[in-house]
Amino acid sequence: MKQNTIQSVLNAFSKPFAFIILLTLFFGSCVEPNNSSASNNSNSASANESIGEVIDSKIDLKGKKIGYCTPSLNAPYYQALQKSIKETVEKNGMVFLSADGQNDINKQVAAVEDLITKGVDVLLLNPLDPDALVGVTKAAKKAGIPVFIIDSSISPDAEYVTTVQSNNLANGMLAGEWLAKQFGKKDMNIALLSGNAGNPVGRTRKQGLLQGITEEQLRTLGHINLNVKTQMYTNWSYAGGLKAMEDVLVAHPDINVVITESDVCVLGAIKAIAQAGKTDDILIVAGADGQKEAIKYIMDSDFYGCTAMNSPVQIGKNAVQYSIQYMNGKRDFAKTSYTPPLLITKDNAAQHYNPEALF
Repeated sequence: MKQNTIQSVLNAFSKPFAFIILLTLFFGSCVEPNNSSASNNSNSASANESIGEVIDSKIDLKGKKIGYCTPSLNAPYYQALQKSIKETVEKNGMVFLSADGQNDINKQVAAVEDLITKGVDVLLLNPLDPDALVGVTKAAKKAGIPVFIIDSSISPDAEYVTTVQSNNLANGMLAGEWLAKQFGKKDMNIALLSGNAGNPVGRTRKQGLLQGITEEQLRTLGHINLNVKTQMYTNWSYAGGLKAMEDVLVAHPDINVVITESDVCVLGAIKAIAQAGKTDDILIVAGADGQKEAIKYIMDSDFYGCTAMNSPVQIGKNAVQYSIQYMNGKRDFAKTSYTPPLLITKDNAAQHYNPEALF
């Protein structure tokens, strides 16, 4: 991809690890079971995906209150997820109550407590921290309110019905396998851009990426050739990705692959890559999220190889669907309910690109 073309794409969106540790990471774990209880029409997001579906219910849903607490609304993903939940709730004649954790654990705890006080019939929670929100889930259960965890994960000590999220391990594996196929026998010097330390979703996506690379290499080469030269944290932000990539390029100028736990971690990094004149030398692979800016890059360039679908629209729909099923008496939910894994490459990117989408 030539530099002037790269710059035009950028303008359109101006708005050595120890090998033994890696082996332990990959082979000391097993693949996330795809035990999704999503309905058959819960397919991946697409450019014409509708919001606000009517869901079958034997009980009258009028007046039922669905409360949702987001960790923040400072990112397009969170905005799109809340919009999907709100529109699906209201389409089914229910009342939508929302609360914003404002990226602060104490504020999110207080916000959830407020929703419990308001007497919601179901609580949907996207926890900012997997441990700090355990107490409010127990308070909700004591009040007779079922809790559904949305998008992120929470401690097993929490009281909740199911977690509704994309299959982060399977998506990461698809992206890692794709990358290994592209490079074949060629050496990869990899920089890993992560969200933040200890995040359970990011950890699972990273595990999937690395496991996908190594398993594909074992299948096709008969051995593992993996060189992750550095890991940098971006705090799930454009600015964090830009700063991380600037530091990577100084410390490791031979990097030829960037893998990331989320599109948002690397979208800011693209500016640093372009300024260094390395868009022809570095291939980007994301384990999630199918963000529209990333899909546009995949369509229009060669340096952004693939991403995987983490649809806030579908997760929102599924969360409301499961809430309605619970109110209708269903109790046999899997502890984690996944949306189907999907890899987005140049071959299918146009099918999933919606320039009008929030995310």
